[in-house]
Amino acid sequence: MAAVDLSTHPGHLARRLQQAHHLLWNTMVSEEITSPQFAVLNALVAEPGLDQRTVGERVGLDRSTIAEVIARLTRRDLLDKVRDPQDGRRWLLRLTAEGLRTHKKLTVRTARMNQVFLAPLDADEQTVFFDLLRRVADAAEDLRDAARTVTAQGI
Repeated sequence: MAAVDLSTHPGHLARRLQQAHHLLWNTMVSEEITSPQFAVLNALVAEPGLDQRTVGERVGLDRSTIAEVIARLTRRDLLDKVRDPQDGRRWLLRLTAEGLRTHKKLTVRTARMNQVFLAPLDADEQTVFFDLLRRVADAAEDLRDAARTVTAQGI
């Protein structure tokens, strides 16, 4: 049996891309705040007062992962949880002053990291790259939703 060409396997390329991103993130952005944690901070800058479920949806994290990210950010005093006045069972999330400062600092660093990460591509190629990545990511979310439906139906 012959070896397959992994350069034609999207999962293999995505893993390599993720490894490069992780390395750049840790060296150029932060060793303390992860990319998913930054995504949560960013979502709450864009829309302060979201609940945990909605933040998870906005940044593409499942329930258990978003719960852990929120807990870590709360322990670091980067966000506060307050009861929703309309629904006492629900918690609304807001960045603390330290959370806002951290977001601002990391935003500058992520911009520099993205320049390095995307340096092999010219501006037009970067636009195409992002368009293609979004299409595949959106389709993957649809597949995940379909898989949940199939599992729930016992098929």
